[in-house]
Amino acid sequence: MAEKENKMGVMPVGKLLVSMSLPAMASMLILAFYNIVDSIFVARSSEKALTAVSLAFPLQSLIFSFAVGLSVGACSAISRRLGQKREKDALTATETGYAIILVHIAVFVLIGLFLSGPFIGLYTKDPELHAMGTTYLRICMGLSFAIFILTYCEKILQGTGDTIRPMIIQASGAIFNIILDPIFIFGYLGLPAMGITGAAVATVLAQFLAMIMGIVCVKRNRYIAIRFTRLRFDRESAKDIMTVGVPAVIMQGIGTVMTSLLNAILIAYDVLATTVYAVCFKLQSFVFMPVFGINQGLLPILGYNYGARNRTRMVKALKTAVIMALFIMVTGTVLIQIIPDKLFSLFNASDRMLEIGCVAFRIISLSYPLAAVSIIFSALFQALGDGVVSMFVSIVRQIVFLIPAAWLLGKAGGLNTIWFSFLIAEVAGVLITIYFFSKENKKFTFK
Repeated sequence: MAEKENKMGVMPVGKLLVSMSLPAMASMLILAFYNIVDSIFVARSSEKALTAVSLAFPLQSLIFSFAVGLSVGACSAISRRLGQKREKDALTATETGYAIILVHIAVFVLIGLFLSGPFIGLYTKDPELHAMGTTYLRICMGLSFAIFILTYCEKILQGTGDTIRPMIIQASGAIFNIILDPIFIFGYLGLPAMGITGAAVATVLAQFLAMIMGIVCVKRNRYIAIRFTRLRFDRESAKDIMTVGVPAVIMQGIGTVMTSLLNAILIAYDVLATTVYAVCFKLQSFVFMPVFGINQGLLPILGYNYGARNRTRMVKALKTAVIMALFIMVTGTVLIQIIPDKLFSLFNASDRMLEIGCVAFRIISLSYPLAAVSIIFSALFQALGDGVVSMFVSIVRQIVFLIPAAWLLGKAGGLNTIWFSFLIAEVAGVLITIYFFSKENKKFTFK
């Protein structure tokens, strides 16, 4: 009967997308707010501490790339199986994904313990800066199991059509971190001031608390009754998860590679340019995070209706998502054009940092509406099980075009011209996206 049908197959598409996306958008905005507040606290500890966190960011974000990428693969597999009415197979995919996640946790713990120092050493010979960055990375990566498991829990729930609990989990983690940051960084409630070490401790402790919430929510889900004490590995499920998950990991991880390479280019012009880019990245999260929230809400809808062979709902959901994303990105671009100086002043920016940052932010923001199209269509490619396409588009945008363009523009016109590489990259990304969509469109033209 219709009332027993999963809402992703029966609710009006516009209402469904909003109901699925709004919780994710809200949690993403809270996460963006946390990223800003965290950096403000670190900056007020010392400017060198903010630079150390900026240098540590690429490797730290690699954790998030694997956690999100593998979990997206599981989300896609789960939603398609539910759309095909294969509930037992959806559970098998969930448990297989969990086993895959545990293996990757072990790898990242080892990376954090042994490679944090050498990685920071690639960018600085300053002993104090090196020590700060290394300490921060070792704590965040050595205790990275929490971010992996809580992210997996969020994606499991999203794959079943539940977006409220993932919002609560993610928002709680960010709120915990905001509360704990000043306590550990500056030393409140009888604790010693720990500086950048305190920032890392607050981060992993907040992730652990959110992880506990995630496990509890998953165990109460009516579609997926996973037992975290039982490991199961199913070859078919693993192949399906990795087909989408590995490209999603690479797609997420490309940002790490891009940031590392761009930092290497920027630092040759001004060491503050790397800090400026890190601040731009955090500030623009207020614009990008809601769009990623739409992406999260869209993916299970497309996956479910692809499994149910309902093209009409897929097309309508995709169009609605693009319109919503463009509205957000255009609004963000206009705001950044008007008040970039006020945004940078939140970070106690020096005159030189303001000089670089205002020019950079205004130029980079011009690319946001184009980025919206690529982000939304990546959900379609992943829902169809073609994560390789999303990966390819990301490689083209962030590596093939952006990095060479940044290097060439810097040589031709100096630091300020480097920022136009983002606009060039997004134009290329949209053109490639349109090309692949014209080919992939045939896959959901059902008879």
